[in-house]
Amino acid sequence: MSTQDLDKALLLAHQNGDRAGLISLYAQAADDREEMGDIDAACFYLTHAFVFALQEGAPEQDELNRRLWEYGREERLPGSSETKS
Repeated sequence: MSTQDLDKALLLAHQNGDRAGLISLYAQAADDREEMGDIDAACFYLTHAFVFALQEGAPEQDELNRRLWEYGREERLPGSSETKS
């Protein structure tokens, strides 16, 4: 998905209150930025995905938390493994 299409999908998901979609789309945006080597932008998007995952109690929250923790941007959630990969 192009950056422009991803931005449009994010706006639509916000308008529709689609939190599951927001988690997925923000994680995808983070993946894209990570691949481009823009870690600050990746962490920006990861943080958004993580917040929505926490609000929803979504299973993705642990993986998103781990990724942010590995970049030194977040503490690990209680009960999470403290092992960096």
